[in-house]
Amino acid sequence: MLDAIHHCAIICSNYQVTKHFYTQILGLTVIAEHYRAERDSYKLDLALPDGSQIELFSFAHPPTRSTSPEACGLRHLAFSVCDLDQVIAYLQRHDISCESVRVDPYTQKRFTFFKDPDDLPLELYEVRSAQPLQSRLFKESSAINHSV
Repeated sequence: MLDAIHHCAIICSNYQVTKHFYTQILGLTVIAEHYRAERDSYKLDLALPDGSQIELFSFAHPPTRSTSPEACGLRHLAFSVCDLDQVIAYLQRHDISCESVRVDPYTQKRFTFFKDPDDLPLELYEVRSAQPLQSRLFKESSAINHSV
């Protein structure tokens, strides 16, 4: 019946800042970008290496996200990574702080959280595999490591 998650939709408060965050820092690829004049709103379709997508929407004056205490609804978005320490170091070089690394008590996998420009919690979940998915997020780190 259901095969996979196709996309997750995110509403942002500052389109240019959030677009930069997801494309230039996290390395997602732009599929399509549309300005919807009737709504004074952008819709940006972004892709991850595995084909899953994020739809980024801008609206004038969206309500702020209730994060504390936690509310009903989508709690966070999690990205799988092959090397958690490498990604944390990359984010720190871009002045993005991550929470302390924790271990999932059920899977024994390491994970951490950080936030996007609108304080949406984003999770990094370490999943080591024989054929890791790579994105531009890792290319900068690789280039730095090989040039030293």
